[in-house]
Amino acid sequence: MIRKTGLLVGLVLLTFSALFAKEGMWIPTLLDKYNIAEMQQMGFKLTAEDIYSVNKESMKDAVVLFGTGCTGNLISNDGLLITNHHCGFDAIQKHSSLENDYLTDGFWAKNRKEELPNSGLSVRFLDRMEDVSHSVLAGTEGKPKDSLSVIITRNTKKITAEASQKGKFDVLVKPLFYGNQYFLYVYEVFEDVRLVGAPPTSIGKFGGDTDNWMWPRHTGDFSMFRVYAGKDNLPAKYSVDNVPFKPKKFFKISLKGVQPEDFALVFGFPGTTQQFLPSQAIRQIMEQGDPDKIKIRGIKLSLLASDMDKDPKIRIQYAAKYQTAGNAWKKWQGEVKGLKRLNAVAVKQAEEIEFKNWTDANPERKNLYGEVLPTFEKLYSQLEPFTKANDYYTEIVGRGTDIFSIISFFEAIEARWSGISSEYQELIQEAVKQKIEEHFKDYNRETDEKIFDELLRLYVNDIAPQYLPEDFRTLMGKTTSKELIDKVYRKSVFSDHSNLMASTFNLSEKKLKKLSSDPAFKIFRSLKKHYEMNVEPYFNTIQKQIDGNMKTYVAGILEMSEGKPLWADANKTLRVAYGKVEGYEPMDGVFYDYFTTLEGIMQKDNPEIYDYNVPQTLRDLHGKKDYGRYGKDGTMNVCFAASNHTTGGNSGSPVINAEGKLIGLNFDRCWEGTMSDLMFDPERCRNIALDIRYALFITDKLAGAGYLIDEMEIE
Repeated sequence: MIRKTGLLVGLVLLTFSALFAKEGMWIPTLLDKYNIAEMQQMGFKLTAEDIYSVNKESMKDAVVLFGTGCTGNLISNDGLLITNHHCGFDAIQKHSSLENDYLTDGFWAKNRKEELPNSGLSVRFLDRMEDVSHSVLAGTEGKPKDSLSVIITRNTKKITAEASQKGKFDVLVKPLFYGNQYFLYVYEVFEDVRLVGAPPTSIGKFGGDTDNWMWPRHTGDFSMFRVYAGKDNLPAKYSVDNVPFKPKKFFKISLKGVQPEDFALVFGFPGTTQQFLPSQAIRQIMEQGDPDKIKIRGIKLSLLASDMDKDPKIRIQYAAKYQTAGNAWKKWQGEVKGLKRLNAVAVKQAEEIEFKNWTDANPERKNLYGEVLPTFEKLYSQLEPFTKANDYYTEIVGRGTDIFSIISFFEAIEARWSGISSEYQELIQEAVKQKIEEHFKDYNRETDEKIFDELLRLYVNDIAPQYLPEDFRTLMGKTTSKELIDKVYRKSVFSDHSNLMASTFNLSEKKLKKLSSDPAFKIFRSLKKHYEMNVEPYFNTIQKQIDGNMKTYVAGILEMSEGKPLWADANKTLRVAYGKVEGYEPMDGVFYDYFTTLEGIMQKDNPEIYDYNVPQTLRDLHGKKDYGRYGKDGTMNVCFAASNHTTGGNSGSPVINAEGKLIGLNFDRCWEGTMSDLMFDPERCRNIALDIRYALFITDKLAGAGYLIDEMEIE
């Protein structure tokens, strides 16, 4: 079966239907074979090799994986990089304080010496990608299922070892189509990435969470960084002696703007899509998974917002955490609404009937795929209670509270301390000190203790008793909120910076054992242990069975869809999406245009609301219509919408016009289309992009950083 479906992966892409023109995140190496003809029919004036090539410079050399989950693109020959403000937000927040509030005021280096280093931030350039399915699957033909992973792992290690060239490259092999195909990705990683500039949050995050995921949009969502290298132009650790990186290619910028029906291409690293999920999975997401997570994060976000609104220091401390939690919270709400509107479960069931009819029509196919759909029904029924328990643990214990976050760090150290050499223990001691400082910089006890109490009470009330430890249920049943905070939270050494620093000075096994008797630590360990014994193994076992069934199911879909275009789900690897600039109709009787302008910002301007308090400088520029060469006929465009299929990870992706010039920066999707990770709707799925002219206008006219404009090639 594996050999057969491996061949079909290529065959299913032989023709291209206009019906799918806007859907899909396509593999760059396959564009020439499957997409470029249609792209050129839609107006694209370049070739597939201009987008991706290993023989000459191409667009891929100007696009990077920024950090761990965004895209960035090079816009000068001196390593200048532009990405979204929300992608650089964590770096901006870490450099901010009450004395230097770069979130509120923005930051712009006046020269390269003022550019700020960012520990832990890196960018990855894709050197090459390659289909290695044959090599990965070598020796698996006819082998039992339980031995396949061992063979695949062994083959993969050999492939990555050879491709890394003794550590020169970072190498990944990733499965596509649920393991029916495998691709090799070879990256060059640069770790010296410095903050160059960012507009005030009132521009870079204009509209805040109210406008997030929404169209029309007026957010100047961009920030600038610079990639540095050693004097040989190769990756190097941070050093004052490093020099700006000279890329193989950077994007030239167009000031022509966009018009309806213009060709638009998005090139980046989309994170995760799940287009092949069966009806049972869609139902579970709609009716259980998303609603549960929305409920938990809604409580946390409400408590955070209340304290952040009262105190500027708390606002700075929790800005990045609030953004991270709130982004998915709102997305899930739109996802549920979109899936319901599309009647997604019924659509999937209809597809499954088609699959069953196709399977039943041939004895060989029935033998291969006949049990796939009944197996999904059985497995998802078994998974349901464990999904709920897993989601609550992940959202509350795993990422819900600050105190559990820092406890988790020390719990991991304690678990392996006795096996660590004395030399390494000294390194851990330094890491502990740094971790404590970083943690308490962005921590407020009164805020976190409220979240701690609310979320733990939600946990004990919503989850069946068998998925919670008895001592935790007893504690929550006999303590009031005040008692829980007074007797557990405030007595915990992990809630006080000085106490924790003193308790972990000259760390030893004895001190770690004492930490484990801390009241908050005991709750964390009890919850974690019970989860690891009574939830996680069952959840993982069933999910592994589902994944195996998905591989067979998708193999069948590939075979059934021979001659039709199918794209592999996004997996944070370089992909191309293409469509056109266009508005949409979000509901009956309402039509949204394809662009927004500075006029809309001024209409929303409200000094009483942090997210809508426009900088006075911007008001003045608007009043004088002082837009320089970036505006046109007294109008300053801000954002535009297009029909490119995007997802998380595409944040910061370049939006390219028909001539290959940079016209925008992708940063969001419309709320009505957030279900596109699971089911695409060409009528309402739109990506939202920052018009590059607005980014340049802010950089030049508002920030006064014209020297950065001088680095770029602008037409």
